[in-house]
Amino acid sequence: MRPWKAFVAVGIVLLAVLAACQKELSADGEVVAQGKQKVNIYLTDDPALFDSVVVNILAVKARVDTCSKSSDDQRDDDDDDSCEVWFDLNISAGMYDLLRLRNGIDTLLATGTIPQGKVEKVKLVLGTGHYLVKDSIRYPLNMMPGRKSEIMIKLKDDDWDRNNSNNNNRVWLDFDVAKSIIKVRDGQFYLLPVVRPFSMVKTGAIKGKIMPLDAMAVVSVYNSSDTAFALPDKKGEFKIRGLKEGTYSLFVNAGNNYRDTTISNIAIRAGKETELKTITLKK
Repeated sequence: MRPWKAFVAVGIVLLAVLAACQKELSADGEVVAQGKQKVNIYLTDDPALFDSVVVNILAVKARVDTCSKSSDDQRDDDDDDSCEVWFDLNISAGMYDLLRLRNGIDTLLATGTIPQGKVEKVKLVLGTGHYLVKDSIRYPLNMMPGRKSEIMIKLKDDDWDRNNSNNNNRVWLDFDVAKSIIKVRDGQFYLLPVVRPFSMVKTGAIKGKIMPLDAMAVVSVYNSSDTAFALPDKKGEFKIRGLKEGTYSLFVNAGNNYRDTTISNIAIRAGKETELKTITLKK
């Protein structure tokens, strides 16, 4: 082989290797510059018995303790507050129908590359024009009187999924609609947001299917310290995420004269998805 052909061949091999490495990096998350971290914040929903619940989200901000070298660092409360800095994250501002984000569905709400340090809080800045739809009727959904148009969420290290090899971090925000809406009287509702952060790696999930569809089932999963809800989709399928590791019971509240059903001793493991056999309700 001529020297120039050998050189070209080696170059092609090197390009192939580099391309393969780049694919691995892309699949594992974007590599960010030294001294920076990338955060991705996902929004999902713990549902309620409404047709739609729409909130107007204008901005998402993250507060970082820039004096801490890692998320594990602890500082005293009387340490310099100048270390704590708010950063704006990138977001598609607008109206979000929370009830579309259930049964394992979520959306990337905000993302950004910010200085390394402990992300202590996330703040969702809300606009106006929130509303809900119940029985096909639309009602305005105003903030509770005296409450700011923002949601402040405290974060612990266990709430994050971290990839330390490339400084990519993810957290999920579960907007608990059932607890967030206060009914004052018929046709008048207020918004008092309740949002719970969780990690997909450090919590577990449960999924299943309930038949027949006309049972109009409501699913609750519970133990002595935790309760979560689901409304099966048009196929009867449901999924609940963000459950702490432990043993749970599942209760199916059935309608249309179908009998309620309880399943006990369901083991939930961190980072795992527990799948149940199809639950067939009877009258």
